Amino acid sequence: MNDQIKINLQMAGFTYPVIIDRKDEEAVRKAAKQINQRFYEEQKRYSDLPPERVMTLVAYQFALETLQLKQRHDTEPYTSKIKELTSLLDNYFNRLQAT
Repeated sequence: MNDQIKINLQMAGFTYPVIIDRKDEEAVRKAAKQINQRFYEEQKRYSDLPPERVMTLVAYQFALETLQLKQRHDTEPYTSKIKELTSLLDNYFNRLQAT
């Protein structure tokens, strides 16, 4: 069953026809809305820049936020420390049982 739909997204004054999974429609529309909000805010701030330069700033901001979120949710350092501490505890309790 093909559950894809074609929608038109309005972003930065342009229309982009896209084909998406129906289940993703709400998220896709919210993403476009966020882009528009950020674009128009930046366009006011940098009124002397052409729209494509403003969009580059918007893309940069979203990329930076994404990277910061990924770093904040990186659990690998904690997982490694937990494994190390678990190993130390296992060794300690094994030595206690051996005596």
